[in-house]
Amino acid sequence: MSAETASNARKIDSTDPKVYDEYRTTWEEQPKTDADWIRRAKEVASVLGKDAGQRERDNRSPRAEIALLKHSGLLKVLGSQKYGGGEQPWSVGYHVIREVARGDGSIGMLLGYHLLWSTIARIVGTPAQAEHFEEVIISNNYFVSGAVNPRDHDLSIIREGEELIIDGFKFFNTGGVISDLTVLEGSFEGTSDHIFTVVKTDQPRIVFGHDWNNIGLRLTESGSVKINKVKVPWSDALGWDPEAAKPDLSILGIPYVTLLLPTIQLVFSNFYLGITWGALDAATAYTKQSTRAWPVGGDVKESATDEFYILSTYGNFFAHVRAATALADRAGDEITRVYGKVSNLDERSKVSAEERGEVSEWVASAKVVATDVGLRVTSGVFEVTGAKATASKVGLDRFWRDIRTHTLHDPVAYKNRELGRYQLLGELPTPTWYT
Repeated sequence: MSAETASNARKIDSTDPKVYDEYRTTWEEQPKTDADWIRRAKEVASVLGKDAGQRERDNRSPRAEIALLKHSGLLKVLGSQKYGGGEQPWSVGYHVIREVARGDGSIGMLLGYHLLWSTIARIVGTPAQAEHFEEVIISNNYFVSGAVNPRDHDLSIIREGEELIIDGFKFFNTGGVISDLTVLEGSFEGTSDHIFTVVKTDQPRIVFGHDWNNIGLRLTESGSVKINKVKVPWSDALGWDPEAAKPDLSILGIPYVTLLLPTIQLVFSNFYLGITWGALDAATAYTKQSTRAWPVGGDVKESATDEFYILSTYGNFFAHVRAATALADRAGDEITRVYGKVSNLDERSKVSAEERGEVSEWVASAKVVATDVGLRVTSGVFEVTGAKATASKVGLDRFWRDIRTHTLHDPVAYKNRELGRYQLLGELPTPTWYT
């Protein structure tokens, strides 16, 4: 990668990566065990949490924060050890996402999307493609984004000799502006056949709109992007037979490929929960330091921490967030178990549609509960912190804004309906990569 960008990705104000230079040496040794990786994620969250509110208000492109993730090694947590990765299962990856989001929801979200897109070739690629992209991503410590959104019009992909030409526009991509590589997906020559591929972000044919200015998750660079006739070799069409110019159905025609959706849905659930824990942490600290007991009503207390309604509310919030977290952990264990059936990528046919469906219902359950609990707690913390806690400098509102923004990504009502059909009719969802 060149030092100077060839696209317009650096044409906006961004945070300076040098502010975190000390962590190059502080975290020079990569974590080894699952406990070590989770501890590292907590350390990252602690660093981010110190000024998360101020950085969110400044709303500058998070180049420094991505540098911090790189210094920490967390981008590599799922990667193969032979390329320098941690080779941890998704159950650990989800925990890491949750811990980082506890310090900063935007950066937790970026990490979550990276972990999905950096492993995309394992799901939809040939074994050779999976090895190639994993080596490139992990050995270079690259940050990977995705311009993939099923609600937008498909990107157009046509063939031109030994290359594919990808063209179109996406209203949303996540993290593209500060990424090294970008995952693209589109329909091939107007057919229903889709192609995933991974391209270098730093090129003049990828032009960012710099138009992400929403109420929450403000540091995720989730705005629009123009893909202007980007060229990729046929060999990078994940899971396709380049000679026949057709998808390899032994890869793309089996249930395993549709694990992509429950995998990312559980990414969502875990950064929702991280944000929720972050709100509970921040509110707790504020109540202890600043909230005053109510002076009238016949049950006057000296301290807010003695107030019955405050203790009861915190207890209820804690119980529900802890329960939602336990459910998410169980769903993560189920995903890890299903992926674990495949000791090498030639065995992907071992995963049945029924197994994929069952794990999807665990994930849907976690998504529903994390959404409900997250929205209730992040808005409810004001009831136990008081009117002064609404001051902008306190920053408690960012937690609700972050969760409210992303929980509209796909209507949770559809997950409720899916679970209702499972409970009432015994139906499993039809396995596709996008629903």
